[in-house]
Amino acid sequence: MTLRIAIVVGNPKPKSRTLKVAETLAEKLFGPAARDAELIDLADYSDEILKWPSEKMDALTARVAGSDVVIFASPTYKATYTGLLKVFLDRYPANGLAGVTAIPLLTGADHAHAMGPTVSLAPLLMELGAAVPGRGLYFVIGQMDRLDEIVQAAAEQYATVLGRMAKVAAALPARGK
Repeated sequence: MTLRIAIVVGNPKPKSRTLKVAETLAEKLFGPAARDAELIDLADYSDEILKWPSEKMDALTARVAGSDVVIFASPTYKATYTGLLKVFLDRYPANGLAGVTAIPLLTGADHAHAMGPTVSLAPLLMELGAAVPGRGLYFVIGQMDRLDEIVQAAAEQYATVLGRMAKVAAALPARGK
């Protein structure tokens, strides 16, 4: 079975450091499978993201919803995630991300908003039906020189939680469809 991984980055600046952190997390957590991750830099869709209806955005949201794991990443703006990420997530109906395991990731200038991914982004993802395996990752951009070390530690924590979730799931009785 191939794991479908997506990375959605809500930074208005294309090819941002936030994108680099999210890609690094995918690599550290999923190894070679991360090479096939679908990278969605929402800055590339700024001309289309506010259009309703939009076949391009509908196709994009469908691909994300069809993923097994999605890393949703954003810089911290006004103590929370960007409007760009919010307007993308607003395109989903209730339970529109059901079946997706979502990892919230925020970047910022200092630790002042370190709980942001857990207290602001994770609840939105859960409201949309996604499963969030533990608290979100907050990365201080001034620590880019320690990116591998910090993200490796976070990946190990996620791997532990996901492994336990898999163990529980494997123990469930078979369900009829």
